[in-house]
Amino acid sequence: MPTSQPEPPQSAWKQRAYQIIFESDTRAGRNFDVALLVAIVLSVMAVMLESVAPINREYGAYLRAVEWFFTGLFLLEYALRLLVVRRPLAYAFSLLGIIDFLAIVPTLASLLISGSRYLLVIRTLRLLRVFRIFKLGRFVGEGEFIVTALKASRFKILVFLAAVLTLVTVIGTLMYVVEGGQHGFSSIPKSIYWAIVTVTTVGYGDISPVTVLGQTLASVLMILGYAIIAVPTGIVSAQMTSHRPAPAAPVYKQVVCHVCQAPDHKPEAEYCWQCGEKL
Repeated sequence: MPTSQPEPPQSAWKQRAYQIIFESDTRAGRNFDVALLVAIVLSVMAVMLESVAPINREYGAYLRAVEWFFTGLFLLEYALRLLVVRRPLAYAFSLLGIIDFLAIVPTLASLLISGSRYLLVIRTLRLLRVFRIFKLGRFVGEGEFIVTALKASRFKILVFLAAVLTLVTVIGTLMYVVEGGQHGFSSIPKSIYWAIVTVTTVGYGDISPVTVLGQTLASVLMILGYAIIAVPTGIVSAQMTSHRPAPAAPVYKQVVCHVCQAPDHKPEAEYCWQCGEKL
């Protein structure tokens, strides 16, 4: 239901700016979001290239200038978002608002903390907006189907993980007793680390048994590892096949509430499903 006393309408320029920045139904809004995604990709590429020593020596100053340019651009964009929404704090503490803020902080923090600017790769999280821009609702629906299957399997997976943790603890302790510190198994936690690396078939090779009994235990654990890897996959697959096929993804209008920032409104909706404000 709509609120009895809706907030007064914003000025015309704020309404227009809101439609461009937060919505993608219009050509201007779509172009804005696409340009924003391109800027995000370019800024992340600049940070990655700066971490390559030969490129940094030759073009480091230019890449840092590019980095500051994009940071200023994103800072301006963030300020505009706060300016055009009815409730700036609600947006600032929303998931996308926090991500937008974190995309700016590393460069500013680099003035005080050396190397923190490389955390700018967090800007890649902003690429999640591509689902809204290109209306990839079907992919969102498929993702929800997988999440539902994972939730339904969570207790089985927890039991499985408990069994694996028990196994690696027992085998790791046995390897500590069998091999001892002179062969790299200097403590039970380190031996458990070896058991985890072995049972997951990663096999770093930084620690390895040398005694016959230790190698026998390692062989058993390696064989178990191949069987263990298939278990969680089988659990989730069985859960997914036991349910009905995922329903078609719902169709939403590309409108974000200007008060509470709630997305996903039905095509026929005239009021926000979360706060009741007129759309």
